Amino acid sequence: MTTAQDGAVRKVIGQKVLRPRQQVEETIRAAILSGELKSGEMLPPEAELARQFSVSRTTLREALRVLSSQHLIVKVPGAGGGSFVQAVDHHSLGAVMIDSVDNLLALGTIEFREVAEVRQLLEVPSVRLAAGNRTAEEVAGLTDIVERQKAASVDDPDIPDLDRQFHTLIAQASGNRVLASFVAALHHATEPVHYLDLSPDVGRETVKQHRAILRAIEQQDADAGEHAIVEHLTYLTQRITEHRDA
Repeated sequence: MTTAQDGAVRKVIGQKVLRPRQQVEETIRAAILSGELKSGEMLPPEAELARQFSVSRTTLREALRVLSSQHLIVKVPGAGGGSFVQAVDHHSLGAVMIDSVDNLLALGTIEFREVAEVRQLLEVPSVRLAAGNRTAEEVAGLTDIVERQKAASVDDPDIPDLDRQFHTLIAQASGNRVLASFVAALHHATEPVHYLDLSPDVGRETVKQHRAILRAIEQQDADAGEHAIVEHLTYLTQRITEHRDA
């Protein structure tokens, strides 16, 4: 409703008219986000979709290409392939972020230092929240990871994944799924093991610091957790800088 200059109330019934491609795109997106189209469900064949929307195959393909770039659908080639709905949850948010950050780093649009700084800014509240919200199962999971790290040698191929599991599980224990997705994506982009000289001394110190973080979370001591994660990330940043400058 709106009021004209003469004081009369005029009904607003108009709305923006979308182009055919946008209409197809918006309709399919709404069906995915509403749950009408389920995760993993295959969309009808392109010929059938084009008929349903009364658009050309070219227009339909343009709409599907946009939805694919937004990680709402994935196109699988070959026999038995087609367009499938992707999971729309905090895990898919993390996947989108990982791809985006990796691409920006590869293009040189952003710098490693910037990503590492944001990671540290997010991991501090992640640990503080985990100290208050963690479950017994999450503490047991973190304990198992640290014990496996302690027993591993510096050339163990599982080390990068164990480090990823440790930081990701802490973020999950925070209880904030958006924060967990961000931390997972930024950790992937700044994987410490790939950027520093992982000597036995560095390996032992890293495990020691992980144990301090774990202990603070287990004891639900947010202040100690913050101190431990800052010390850990500062240590890693210093070692990475030394290695990159060498």
